[in-house]
Amino acid sequence: MSTFFLPLALALTLAWGLAGAALAAPAPDQPMDRSLLQRQDLPYRFSSLQLDSADGQRHYQLWIGQPLQAPPPQGYPVLWMLDGNAAIGALDPEQLKRLDRGPAPLLVAVGYQTPLRIERNARTYDYTPQQPGLAQQQDPLTGQPSGGAEAFLQVLRERMRPAVAAKAPIDPAQQTLWGHSYGGLLVLQALFARPQEFRHYAAASPSLWWGDGLILTQAQGLAGRLHGQRAQLLLMRGGAEPGNPRQPAGPEADQRARQLQAQLAQVPGLTLDYHSFEKLGHGETLAASLHYVLQRLYLPTTKD
Repeated sequence: MSTFFLPLALALTLAWGLAGAALAAPAPDQPMDRSLLQRQDLPYRFSSLQLDSADGQRHYQLWIGQPLQAPPPQGYPVLWMLDGNAAIGALDPEQLKRLDRGPAPLLVAVGYQTPLRIERNARTYDYTPQQPGLAQQQDPLTGQPSGGAEAFLQVLRERMRPAVAAKAPIDPAQQTLWGHSYGGLLVLQALFARPQEFRHYAAASPSLWWGDGLILTQAQGLAGRLHGQRAQLLLMRGGAEPGNPRQPAGPEADQRARQLQAQLAQVPGLTLDYHSFEKLGHGETLAASLHYVLQRLYLPTTKD
């Protein structure tokens, strides 16, 4: 019996490892689900705009969902959603219908000009930090160029935001940035570099392992950069996802997440909300986290 058990255990371990890697690297040929954009029964009307990166190498597509209700005097609160092609397909139409009970947010899905759900090469570059001492760097999972987060955040701040504001009045004091996986990593970079850019930062399953935990060092000095202002971080992850895409899920999987929690809990002015989606894997947390953010921030009277 023991000669059978050991190969089986090894096979299961390998299977878990391969599954984790698959969840971290979305299927490259999965088409975007555009059905939501065609719905006529939602309290939103959608428009879009396109622009390019500063170097002309990445081509962005923004879908802007404007509530049918009149904007508040100070403008709409805004939910910026990274991986916009995937975010559009993850939105729940029934949940959107409930948003008209209060000040509904302007929805801005920041995606790419592609028919695919995920534009892997562009997001790999846009959502990852620059590693110290490296003029050129490759992503450990995809082998693609990485390290363009600062340039992307500049485009979002200086070009995307004014372009959206030209289409609908926005409240600069009530803006949320949401992202999943590499997008969650970018949300943390945005918070640690410019914590006054957004009111709420929503990082779902952030790739804390990237660069051997480089993002944890970037959190240092956050209290000083807040300058007495306040910000909120919604930190979310699946209870069944691994801490590293090349390792199986296990009790040590959320070690870096807990380390980040402890580190940020000491920062004056930062409200930290940690939420675990029990039994959900890495890929499943994308939609779950987006629904949670909408429920938590924009449907406060009906939250669980």
